[in-house]
Amino acid sequence: MSTEALAAVGHSCLYTGTVMHRRLKPHAHRLNYRAFWCLLDLDELPDLSARLTFFSLERFNLFGFRTTDHGDGSNRPLRAQVDAHLATAGIDLKGGAIRLLCMPRFLGFVFNPISVYYCYDRSGALRALLYQVHNTFRQRHSYLIPVDSRPGEPIEQRCLKAFYVSPFMDMDIAYRFRVQPPDERVALVIECSDADGPVLIASLAGERQALTDTALLRVFLSFPLMTLKVVAGIHWEALKLWIKGMRLRPRPPAPSPITIATQPLPNTSQAFGNSHD
Repeated sequence: MSTEALAAVGHSCLYTGTVMHRRLKPHAHRLNYRAFWCLLDLDELPDLSARLTFFSLERFNLFGFRTTDHGDGSNRPLRAQVDAHLATAGIDLKGGAIRLLCMPRFLGFVFNPISVYYCYDRSGALRALLYQVHNTFRQRHSYLIPVDSRPGEPIEQRCLKAFYVSPFMDMDIAYRFRVQPPDERVALVIECSDADGPVLIASLAGERQALTDTALLRVFLSFPLMTLKVVAGIHWEALKLWIKGMRLRPRPPAPSPITIATQPLPNTSQAFGNSHD
């Protein structure tokens, strides 16, 4: 079997697609950009590093993955970290797969505004999603939400905001996640709402490609300096919002590392104790 064929074995893969942010109030604003992500089965990481020339685990390469970029920032294996959070929520995967959708290190740099862990039990059923959010103040926070939909049904989840992300977004926000789990396509829509309705809608969507050296080189040429562009783009869009009249919200102390949302929120109004939608 060729090296390229070996690299394509397993569940890890690439997705290429687009990211969209649309602010609805108090000032309308929209941005779109092309992006790519890796879907990495945590149990496959050592094999990927051994089989791929341009992807390495815990060391520099064209593309790379470091444990400290994720989870609690320590060197403790990510699998153990996620399993511990799941156990706190009363979920036992019994050895099922945990797959992480994220941007890898790109020439040694990485910034993931959001990364998603898809947690499957041994039968292949999706049992929980863990969303890890990074802000530009070098802070991170995770939201763990059990999946209660049946296979094939749309996945919709809700939780209250606990972590300061955008300096132009209030903390009294409810999140609504709509998820298409990784397959030939992956998609995630996040609706951010206050007591009066949606404030911002963000989404990502991508098409699957095999994770091979050829595909990595193609991504390298198609998305040059991707990480730097994401970080620069965040600050550039923030400047444009400031020019439109948006003003900074104070940054509260960082919360505990993870929010475990075990109870669904029926709607935004009830989440904030309001009587109207």
